[in-house]
Amino acid sequence: MPSPTSPSPAPVITLRDITRRCGTTLANQQVHIDLYAGEVHAVIGENGAGKSTLMKVLYGLLPPDQGTITIDGAPVSIASPRAAMKLGLGMVHQHFLLVDTLTVAENIVLGAEPRERLGAFAPASAERVVAELSARHRLPIDPHARVATLSVGEQQRVEILKALYRGGRVLILDEPTAVLTPQEVDELFGVLRELRDAGTIIVLITHKLAEVAALADRVTIMRAGRVVGGGMARDFTAAQLAELMVGRVLAPLGARAAHTPGSPVLEARDLHVRSGRGLPAVCGVSLAVRAGEIVGVAGVEGNGQQELIECLTGLRLPDAGHVLIAGRDVTRRGARAHSEAGLAHIPADRLRRGLVAEMTAAENLVLGRQREAAHGPWLGGPALAERARAPLSQHDVRPPDPAKIAG
Repeated sequence: MPSPTSPSPAPVITLRDITRRCGTTLANQQVHIDLYAGEVHAVIGENGAGKSTLMKVLYGLLPPDQGTITIDGAPVSIASPRAAMKLGLGMVHQHFLLVDTLTVAENIVLGAEPRERLGAFAPASAERVVAELSARHRLPIDPHARVATLSVGEQQRVEILKALYRGGRVLILDEPTAVLTPQEVDELFGVLRELRDAGTIIVLITHKLAEVAALADRVTIMRAGRVVGGGMARDFTAAQLAELMVGRVLAPLGARAAHTPGSPVLEARDLHVRSGRGLPAVCGVSLAVRAGEIVGVAGVEGNGQQELIECLTGLRLPDAGHVLIAGRDVTRRGARAHSEAGLAHIPADRLRRGLVAEMTAAENLVLGRQREAAHGPWLGGPALAERARAPLSQHDVRPPDPAKIAG
């Protein structure tokens, strides 16, 4: 088996001249990447650099407008994720694709279920196979648990086991540490190193340079849809990677300036909140966030942070205590009162709880403030698009025009 520093003479997978357009946006432009067995290959770049689009092309989720993919020296056409899985490719998306109401075992074998003699699904066999797979790869998970009850880290294990169950020799992970605790990141990296040492190709999509230094053997840097550099990860410093990612030398961070926070704008006073299962999750928590200040809430997942945030935003009612925004008591008045008082909320799971994927960027921007954007009984039209254009441009958000997306 080749070592990470001594790759096989020929790459297992080659993507050559891959070009993919999304409407007027050129997401990938003549991209070339080689993937070798037994390596962690990091594909890095800023948000919008084209990393995820490229891997979706490899996984069959998006067809390329031009370019070729070869596996073991032979050209292949990957028209769907099912075709990708048959070729040994597995992908763990940034937003997990699991069925919450099914068990862990049912999710992992979904689409490739073990069957009894008469063709019926064999749940006991599925649970046994999943337990063995979990133990073999040191990814502890209860096969009987419902996915809806799992933490984010546990759900990620299920996604990885799904790929391994189908015999994946290539594992693509899209921003895998985005919502993990430091302990979960360390555990994940340990598993990925073992898979790499067993010959699996690991493709790590990330923009975190510390992850490249900690895990990657090889790196490809993308910017604005193009490959702008690459090679063995050990040959790059963090400063060099950052410069390639953004296209300029980054100024060093200066010392933190002296700063005096203002008056409290958000206060929690002796909050007591229960979890969705009716158990105490927040017990007598008090805090104050002052104007011009950042307050961090730290802790291992499952220790009440989610319930605290939901209470502060009006999504969950407290058993006792008070929430004040800019001095105004909004306790038990609902999320709209919290929003109207000036509080905004970006949830951890943006796709499920923060956005409506079927709606346009403009429609998502005005959700919760429809009355301000409506014209009579109707929402939409040129005025809505014009209203959204300013914040999108100001913050360099460039969504493609859905009407112009081909394929």
